Amino acid sequence: MNATIKLEKKHFPVLLDELISIISPLYGGTFIDCTFGQGGYSKKILENRLNKVLAFDRDSETFYVAESLKEKYGKRFNFENIKFSEIDKLNLKKEKIKAIIFDLGYSTSQINDLKKGLSFKSKGRLNMELGRNQFSAHEVINKLNQESLVKIFKFFGEEKMSKKIAKQIILERKQKEINTEDLVKIIDIIKKKRKTKIHNATKIFQSLRIFVNQEISELIYGLIKSFKILPKGGAIIIVTFHSLEDRIVKFFLKNYSENSRSSRYLPDINEKKILLKIKNKKPIIPTNKEISDNPSSRSAKLRYAFKLNHLDNFNEFEKKFEHLLNIEKLSEELWKSYL
Repeated sequence: MNATIKLEKKHFPVLLDELISIISPLYGGTFIDCTFGQGGYSKKILENRLNKVLAFDRDSETFYVAESLKEKYGKRFNFENIKFSEIDKLNLKKEKIKAIIFDLGYSTSQINDLKKGLSFKSKGRLNMELGRNQFSAHEVINKLNQESLVKIFKFFGEEKMSKKIAKQIILERKQKEINTEDLVKIIDIIKKKRKTKIHNATKIFQSLRIFVNQEISELIYGLIKSFKILPKGGAIIIVTFHSLEDRIVKFFLKNYSENSRSSRYLPDINEKKILLKIKNKKPIIPTNKEISDNPSSRSAKLRYAFKLNHLDNFNEFEKKFEHLLNIEKLSEELWKSYL
């Protein structure tokens, strides 16, 4: 318990002041914290006695932080150990939801937990599971074929040397199972230890985290289901940390906040219904002071919108990122190996 508290003190909720100014918690309401983590947003919202927070997180270890908030705030705070794509499983009919919040970054405790293996500083067996997973990075690296690995590295990590790295992984694993140190070494050799601002293994590790935790489908269906339960006037706020997830969020908010026609010659009846209202077209980014205080916030982007109308069909959104959803389905090959 003491270790959890120590890690919690080192955590900085990103763009906290900006987020609070958007959701206006001073006037009271129910807020959903989809990525509870170390509870930074939830704690700030609960400072007002008129507010209630429903929080959830797929990482069961966040339960210890949630338990302390439950003891302090009682019925005003509830926590569930679920993924945010499962938000529709919650009984929210009686709740007057004012805002739904997503922080897609990793908490300090998760990054510092070497057993989770989110960092290339970890040792031993590859992992990268955030909770409620069906497989780990170990299975991905040691069981998927070369073509599948290339797709994961290229599209989820935007790694230019995906083919060479995947090919070397296949060669190496013929001799033994590849662990974290082996993978980092392979990447370093292929990339010849290039001196860049980021570690050579950063993009490959990012791609594995996304694939292992199925973060693309989590985000897409988390946004869709959150929109459906959000009442008109409610806000949806998302903080992203890399370009892939930001592209998904940007498309979702922009596509459903503007009218568009398949042809300028068609009548107005074919225009899409405007579902969202965006006040800031550009994302909100951290100030220089925040980046100085918390360097890990430097890549954060906050986008938000307010709901205007309801919609049940989001096929257009799913179709836009179908190629990424299909890459996630490569994991089905891993499940077959256990049958």
